[in-house]
Amino acid sequence: MAATTKNDATQALKELSYLAGALKAPRIIEAAARLADHARDAGWTHEEYLAAVLDREVAARNASGAQLRIRAAGFAARKTIEEFDWDAQPAVRQQVASLASGGFLTEARNVVLLGPPGTGKTHLATGLGIAAAHHGHRVLFATATDWVTRLSDAHRAGTLPQELARLRRYGLIIVDEVGYLPFEQDAANLFFQLVSSRYEHASLILTSNLPFSGWGGVFGDQAVAAAMIDRVVHHADVLTLKGASYRLRNRGIDTLPSIRTQDAAD
Repeated sequence: MAATTKNDATQALKELSYLAGALKAPRIIEAAARLADHARDAGWTHEEYLAAVLDREVAARNASGAQLRIRAAGFAARKTIEEFDWDAQPAVRQQVASLASGGFLTEARNVVLLGPPGTGKTHLATGLGIAAAHHGHRVLFATATDWVTRLSDAHRAGTLPQELARLRRYGLIIVDEVGYLPFEQDAANLFFQLVSSRYEHASLILTSNLPFSGWGGVFGDQAVAAAMIDRVVHHADVLTLKGASYRLRNRGIDTLPSIRTQDAAD
């Protein structure tokens, strides 16, 4: 009887191997074999065993897909939320943890990270982007200057509407370093079109070393800046990071010449 049972199990695994190959899900056979004895010993039902096997396959696929999405995002460096130094920014920890769950993406909400250079804005933006990739969302990361270059190239080629439509298919676009360099009027208008095209459709994360009151100087037009801010913050979480640059720690330098202490809501 024992030999018959063993043969039956071997035959079943062979059939599972064939079926897993046909489904292009090779991890199913690995999970099925690994969990079989445990399932019998624990007295699992057939349904519980099947759910456990499929859960392993789905988790493996999600992990593999997430790595592909992370590589395609164009991050300057891979920095996760878990690696962030919360001792420097304890006030935003709970808010970031909530955002990392990905709920803001399903609601097409934005995130704005404001603060002086070196306070962790890019790290947090990247970490939220990596979390979004793990939640199944496609992500693109670039500096504000690089985004304008990309849009300018599409505009010159006569394909700007198609490019904006294509970008709307990304669940999250990250715009780093808004405000580090001023834009000419044409560039500002292109950036405004990017923001407008995603308004209430898909999420943006923006980082800036300037309070909103300084964005008019960046975009060269107070009206354009006001309209852009209105669309960005209408459905947004605004996080203000404070303190000195982590790059200056233990260097005997407390502040940078460009840092001004202002309320982010100015």
